[in-house]
Amino acid sequence: MRIGVYIDGYNLYYGGKRLFASNSGSWKWFSPRGIAESALHNQQQFAAGHGWGQMVQDWSHAYISRVVYCTARVNGSQNPSAQADQDVYLKALVAAGAVDHIEYGNYVARVKVAPLAVTSPTSTPTLVQSNWPVMVKDAVGNEIRNANFFVSYLHNEEKGSDVNVAAHLLIDTLDKQIDGAIVISNDSDLKLPIAQARDRIPVGVVNPGSKYTSGDLQPAHAVGQGPHWNRRLRPADFTSNQLSDPSGIYPKPAGW
Repeated sequence: MRIGVYIDGYNLYYGGKRLFASNSGSWKWFSPRGIAESALHNQQQFAAGHGWGQMVQDWSHAYISRVVYCTARVNGSQNPSAQADQDVYLKALVAAGAVDHIEYGNYVARVKVAPLAVTSPTSTPTLVQSNWPVMVKDAVGNEIRNANFFVSYLHNEEKGSDVNVAAHLLIDTLDKQIDGAIVISNDSDLKLPIAQARDRIPVGVVNPGSKYTSGDLQPAHAVGQGPHWNRRLRPADFTSNQLSDPSGIYPKPAGW
């Protein structure tokens, strides 16, 4: 059973960053292929241990035949060292055979304007409004309570990875290049393309971070051409699947 793996690189990176919040430099040199193989192996063992006969039967002989890594190059004008580190990493992935194809989107920097807000205890945004000790007054000195503060800020955004994941997943599915798929992302924007793929092949979705898996990405196991499955990555999935150092001629960046 040929498995294609489709990875949103930024979603995977920021998932790992949340998992390793207290130790930022012990996981970044990871192998996408290794993480996918680990997730597949763990799911196979989990299904066998829980007596999930149909899943065991359908996924027991699965092997990864293709890894597509979707990302974008960071803006070097803002952070030259990050750009250099990423360039080394992407070249190392190719040298190690840790990916079969890298699809590039765009990294866009814009200035945006938005109301000033803080995170509430329930993790929802709460607007910061005028009140003492920070008060807004009109032209004649009258207090304006509960006024909103607006700020302009630099907004960096990666564009295209979710679309590229969806495109490669569906192209390979419709061209019958794969018999099953693993998608590594927790982006709910992938709901429709993953649903379409599930109508045709079994699909596993791997949540790369500590947040709950998006409800839009969780299927009934037997819908379409199931059985399908979902998993969440753990820190060991990163630390146990590191590239060699150096990888080809590319050494791991300092601090990684």
